[in-house]
Amino acid sequence: MLNSNYYCIIMAGGVGARFWPMSNKNTPKQFMDILGDGKTLIQKTFDRFARICPKENIYIVTNKAYHDITREQLPDIADEQIILEPYRRNTAPCIAYANFKIRGKNPNAVVVVAPSDHYIKKEDVFVDVIQKGLGIADKTPCLLTIGIRPTFPNTGYGYIQYNEDAVFNGNPSVFAVKTFTEKPELEMAKSFLESGDFLWNAGIFMWSLPTIDKAFETFLPDIYELFRQGEGLYNTPQEDEFIDRIYQVCHKISIDYGVMEKADNVMVYAADFGWSDLGTWSSLYELRKKDERQNSVVGNRVKLYDSDKCIVNMPRNKVVVIQGLEDYIVVENNHMLLICKKSEEQQIRQYVTDVEVDFGKEFV
Repeated sequence: MLNSNYYCIIMAGGVGARFWPMSNKNTPKQFMDILGDGKTLIQKTFDRFARICPKENIYIVTNKAYHDITREQLPDIADEQIILEPYRRNTAPCIAYANFKIRGKNPNAVVVVAPSDHYIKKEDVFVDVIQKGLGIADKTPCLLTIGIRPTFPNTGYGYIQYNEDAVFNGNPSVFAVKTFTEKPELEMAKSFLESGDFLWNAGIFMWSLPTIDKAFETFLPDIYELFRQGEGLYNTPQEDEFIDRIYQVCHKISIDYGVMEKADNVMVYAADFGWSDLGTWSSLYELRKKDERQNSVVGNRVKLYDSDKCIVNMPRNKVVVIQGLEDYIVVENNHMLLICKKSEEQQIRQYVTDVEVDFGKEFV
């Protein structure tokens, strides 16, 4: 029997620019079957949380442009469970919005917040961790986040340093948080790994509504006050007009920077459930099957010669011949072609910006 006080907020408003040209503003990566297993990333995320929360307690926060594709891919949810943002304002406003929506239904809600586009290999372990985490958040006024035990010095992830001596309530996996660090340089990432008290930041959070309300009121009072003005309008026909109005003046800020890095009641649950944020082509390469020369190829008419450790994504029936590449990304989609060194893939965001400026929005 699923706990009726458990709720989930799935954040699905991003454009996935680092996966361009496969991911674009019309079809971001969360709505794609990027792993080739028959389900899109948002469908897989929804299915995971449907094992933890009643389906009617799962809310999707996304951009207005993605209402129809969300409805199409998640037919089990009601329209009121799709929370539509008129503008992209980062994670803190979208969480505040969803909190007020949920409070109108159940002020006793305990909420898990998660991105829509992550990969989880060990789903049973994941479900167990989230259930235990929600139990902690229900009984303790803490802001609980998930930290992944690192396996190599990844420079694409944020890191959480925890206090090894501050074990929560005898749970050997839950600790007080000391510091958050954004994506580090390689040498710093290596030192984090060697120290043994750093975890990858998975961007998954759990808290009770009263606890997160107090945090917003303390650290982001302007955002809290903006959304508080809508009490009595949420879950009514007047909600859309109110949201359109306040989003025009709501500033962009992440929940990490706005709340988590400032609060003194932050805990981290150290876990290992085969997690990847699927944030880059290289992270996808690590998960895909590879040939004898460590090339990962999607496309039925691709020929590789003297090429190693490449990730290639080509349309079906497109004849492609590649010779002499090592550690490259080669991707074509809708007449857009990307050829980029894996080591330079952090530049893809800039490439997308340049394409938009020089050639037009239709290409991004």
